[in-house]
Amino acid sequence: MELQVVSKPPIILPESVFDSTDIPFIQANTVVVRQQELADTHLIPVYVKDNEPVISHQDFISCTQEIVHQLYRSEQVLQPSIRVSHPIKGRTPEAKDKPAKDLLEHEKTIYYERMAFVIEIPSIKDTINGNELSLTIGGVKSYSLDNLYNRKGSDEHFKVFIGFQNKVCCNLCVWTDGYSGNIKVRNTAQLMKSIYDLIVAYKTDKQLFALQNLLHYSLTEREFATLIGRAKLYQYLPLMEKKQIQPLSFGETQIGMIAKDYYQDASFCRRDDGSISLWNVYNLFTGANKQSYIDTFLDRGVNAFEFVENLAQSIESKANSWFLN
Repeated sequence: MELQVVSKPPIILPESVFDSTDIPFIQANTVVVRQQELADTHLIPVYVKDNEPVISHQDFISCTQEIVHQLYRSEQVLQPSIRVSHPIKGRTPEAKDKPAKDLLEHEKTIYYERMAFVIEIPSIKDTINGNELSLTIGGVKSYSLDNLYNRKGSDEHFKVFIGFQNKVCCNLCVWTDGYSGNIKVRNTAQLMKSIYDLIVAYKTDKQLFALQNLLHYSLTEREFATLIGRAKLYQYLPLMEKKQIQPLSFGETQIGMIAKDYYQDASFCRRDDGSISLWNVYNLFTGANKQSYIDTFLDRGVNAFEFVENLAQSIESKANSWFLN
């Protein structure tokens, strides 16, 4: 299929089809924002040297929607769920001398430095261990990665993914083949081509098979306890030793949440004998990842899959794993 980039108004569907769930796909320090609000009331940052606008959060979402609607014409495509963080507040000129507490709503201005969104396609779905998964496409944008003190010719940075969302908990299943974490573009046409290329290259069956395969492996209670302990030690290893071990980007806070949910999570906790499948371990990791900040969220999501898949390979080959021994 050939990509056709055309100029259209932003695709904004009625509010009634906005969200597929009340459970946020990311929490941390984020707040939810509606697409119409993002388009109508949020300021757009500019490059300081020429006062030209960046590719806005709304532009990014609209570009992704246009590609998704083009490639999945016959599927049900829901409105994006959008989360933002790190607000940059301002005020209108006539309110420059007012105390902050006295500002009226129309005198306040705002935009958010960081934004993450997902677009769910619920008509493309599968089930793993009783958990319904639906195809999901989304991205992350942080203006902190762009050099806004330059001119518009500078590259702007984006992250895009396609994968599955576990509808039990809205955890995102992101892996390397469906993730592009360093997209650098200068205009929306380049951005749309990057999104298009990622989606077209993605193999749905390949990821589903890899996720399903995690059900075939389990950890005993002792192995899981070793994993948690080693994961905490990993953060403090000397750099040279770290380089010899499977990378783990989850911090101590997230590891603590995984340990707690091993006992308490209603959907992914241990079995009666203390053992736990790697499918459940993976979902404990993706659940803990929802507490990550926007700028590390997708990278940690990919790391969660790579880490758990590496555990599966170690069990399969009976090879030593530093995290289990």
